[in-house]
Amino acid sequence: MAKLAINGGDKTCTRPWPKWPITGDPERQALLGVLESGKWWYGEKVREFEGAFAAFQSAKFGVTASSGTTALEVALLALGVGAGDEVIVPPYTFLATASAVLRVNAIPIFADIEPDTLCIDPDDIERKITDQTKAIIPVHMAGYVADMDRINALAKRHKLCVVEDACHSWGSQWKGKGTGALGQCGAFSFQASKNLNSGEGGILLTDDEALADTCRSYANCGRGKDTPWYEHYLLGSNLRLTEFHAALLLAQMTRLEEQTRRRAASARILDEGLATIPGIRLMRPEPRMTRRAYHLYAFRLDRKVLGVPEDKFIEALRAEGAPVGKGYDRPLYANPLFQRNGDGAKYCPLSCPYYGRKIDYTQVRCPVCEQAVVDTVWVYQSPLLADDDAIRSIVAAVRKVAENTKELR
Repeated sequence: MAKLAINGGDKTCTRPWPKWPITGDPERQALLGVLESGKWWYGEKVREFEGAFAAFQSAKFGVTASSGTTALEVALLALGVGAGDEVIVPPYTFLATASAVLRVNAIPIFADIEPDTLCIDPDDIERKITDQTKAIIPVHMAGYVADMDRINALAKRHKLCVVEDACHSWGSQWKGKGTGALGQCGAFSFQASKNLNSGEGGILLTDDEALADTCRSYANCGRGKDTPWYEHYLLGSNLRLTEFHAALLLAQMTRLEEQTRRRAASARILDEGLATIPGIRLMRPEPRMTRRAYHLYAFRLDRKVLGVPEDKFIEALRAEGAPVGKGYDRPLYANPLFQRNGDGAKYCPLSCPYYGRKIDYTQVRCPVCEQAVVDTVWVYQSPLLADDDAIRSIVAAVRKVAENTKELR
């Protein structure tokens, strides 16, 4: 008789997983408070949240934005990144990491990732630096902090800016300091799937007051600090957060510390259990990362050991009731947006004269990333809030499928 659920056997994970978002009376009261106050727009609650979240991440200043995507764009604008500049980014990330670069008329240059962190590889960053490189955007993938010691050292040596894409890392710390202000500044997202969410929203963190003021100007129609309302100094945009968003985020923050600890405890159970299963490869320990906030728990499959295609293994895991998925299915440069430039790139900034070079993303290769999109498995953040027994059932499901791959051949 079949053992695997995909072939008619009993499921391993039978309990319902935690739903997301988690809401209750704090959110209800926060939203009603704003509603009844009549003060709905970019005021006290926004300022309160900016201060609270900056403090949570041990940064000095916070500037909210309409999304993590626009927060990245604002950061690049404020740092003077623009036409003709190159910005080094990883290919294993959401589109916004690279599209933000294009939106400020700069050129994304893809550097490969490390196989056991899924974060950008400092060695490949160094290989990709040219005389036109202006900035580096490390992504703290799944809450795992990129090697900020080496990245900052490279940036200092070559006089580059570092903008953290911290959109997976609410609560992560490097040597005791929160992500977001480990470089010049960092962007966070509060989109609906995120560990701290208000449906949409974002924030920039920095320890540089002048940079924070410039970021706020770009996000607030180009207005200056403490200047007349109808004076506009920069070509900014309306990227403001509302009081409703801020109130909701403040309520969600009351749960963030406990939820961060719960996800970390779940990750320890997964680490301990999955480490003993042949064919399962885990991320490497990093002692300089003094706390990790898990937006995802990621592990990789070794097809040579398991003997079956990765997609088939993941399909079997899902049939067992395990809350897993494949994640990114291609490197960013393999998206149609970038592949278009194989026929001449009839769009800026790639076709504009400021760059002065030719780039053909159809020729870009990042071998580690190209393998990672094939064999990496994600456990999503909300199931990580389940109790210990439920998390152990994920381990049991992986073990069951790994020990019965003959049923998948």
